[in-house]
Amino acid sequence: MERRQFLAGAAALSVLGVSGRPALAQAGALEKTSVTLGVGGKPLLYYLPLTIAERKGFFKEEGLDVAINDFGGGAKSLQALVGGSVDVVTGAYEHTIRMQAKGQDIRALCELGRFPAIVIAVRKELADKVKTPADLAGLKIGVTAPGSSTALTVQYAMVKAGLKASDAPLIGIGGGASAVAAIKQGQVDALSHLDPVIAKLEADGDISVLIDTRTEEGTKALFGGSNPAAVLYAKKEFADANPNTSRALVKAFVKALDWLHKATPEEIADTVPAEYQLGDKGLYLKAVANSLPTYSLNGVLTMEGMQSVLNTLKVLDPEFAQAKIDLAATFDDRFIKG
Repeated sequence: MERRQFLAGAAALSVLGVSGRPALAQAGALEKTSVTLGVGGKPLLYYLPLTIAERKGFFKEEGLDVAINDFGGGAKSLQALVGGSVDVVTGAYEHTIRMQAKGQDIRALCELGRFPAIVIAVRKELADKVKTPADLAGLKIGVTAPGSSTALTVQYAMVKAGLKASDAPLIGIGGGASAVAAIKQGQVDALSHLDPVIAKLEADGDISVLIDTRTEEGTKALFGGSNPAAVLYAKKEFADANPNTSRALVKAFVKALDWLHKATPEEIADTVPAEYQLGDKGLYLKAVANSLPTYSLNGVLTMEGMQSVLNTLKVLDPEFAQAKIDLAATFDDRFIKG
């Protein structure tokens, strides 16, 4: 009888874990080995940790087969997550706050970018007339996609300069070559975008930069402090149902961040697909060097940074003025710390 009681107790402890809390699962056993990941503009340096995790085999090292769907803009990848066509997303942290306000529990699992790395610029021909964000009124502004972080950033800059967020039309121009063409062909007057698109347009003399959040100084100038950018995010129900898979994804991204902070721009350029370099490797090297300081140091979101993003949304969107947002619930740190 005592032996049976002992065995029953041991079995219970194995389920609960020594702490008495529910155990995640047997160590090493992934609930899902095939994961579908959404992203909005994969060639952009904003999402470089994703490409590194893929190309360096860090997902496979963690036992994962990750299928990546590129939707061309962050708002579209969020829609895919909500609709159930992807399991997780690499996208802007601000989407987790927006979705909480709408009653949907979507949480960041790992920080990828600590600065937005977004640049607001105007076509060179308009540089004499457009010297600050206050001068953007009425201009056609290119963004990766309406509703994405590039759109949020330029709208915030406009409101901070005394305009309304609706004072200029935002036009989705995607990432990569399509964004470059939109400026060169005069389809838009200005843009809020990322490297390597910005580096290409700067090198060709096509734009004049108004705001640059690729640096800590530029980020603080616009937002007043740190402002986390890309994260890995998922529905809470996915993370709860697939804790070992979620941890494996986070570990792969942390490996990518560690590798990035040790790698040279040349090593990075040699790792990414050639088409990401927009036909100019030297220029890509410069863009990579500019972007390296923007990547997260350890994958952990800070409360200061999360509050900065919420403050930005409160300025832009009246629904956030009185919204009760639990910022701690937008970041699930179980997997980055466990």
